[in-house]
Amino acid sequence: MPMPTRKLAGLAVSVLLALPLTAPIAANADPARGPETLTQARYGGADSLACLTEALYFEARGEGRSGQRAVAEVILNRVDSGAFPNSVCGVVYQRGQFSYKKGLRMANAAAAARARQIAADALAGAPRALTDGATYFHTTAVRPSWSKRFTRTTKIGAHIFYRNGRRVASN
Repeated sequence: MPMPTRKLAGLAVSVLLALPLTAPIAANADPARGPETLTQARYGGADSLACLTEALYFEARGEGRSGQRAVAEVILNRVDSGAFPNSVCGVVYQRGQFSYKKGLRMANAAAAARARQIAADALAGAPRALTDGATYFHTTAVRPSWSKRFTRTTKIGAHIFYRNGRRVASN
C-alpha cells in the first residue's frame, strides 16, 4: 500500500499515521484480536482511539509527553467517574467541556502521530499517576471561576489539574 505524501519545502515527504507494530497489549486483551479488544470493551467502542487522539492533539499538542498523558488521564478519569458520559467520545464531545470544535483537521502529522500513540497507550491501560485523580484542567492562560470549587492536584507544562473535593489540610 503506498504511503500518503505531503509537499514540504518542495520535497515529497511520506507520512504514515498508524500505530507501530509494537503497540502495548493490555494484560486482559485477547492477543488474537489485538489490544483494541480492551479499548472497545472498557471505553466505548472503536471510536475511542480517534476521539482521544483528537482531544490530545487539539487540547495539548504543544505539551510534552507528560502533559499529553495528563490530559488523557483526565479524560479517562471522567469516563470512570460516573459523573460524566461513560465513553471517551461522550466525554470529549460533551458540550462546553473542551475548547476545540469536533471535526477540525489535524494538520501536523508528527503531532497527530504522537497524540495517537499516547492515546493508544492510555487506552491500553498505561498507569494514571500524573494527576492524582484529576477530572478537570485548564491552561495557565486563564483562571476559570470553577477552579475555586476543586482541589488543585498538579501543574504540568501549561496546564493546571484539579479533582472534585476540597483540600482538608495544606501540610
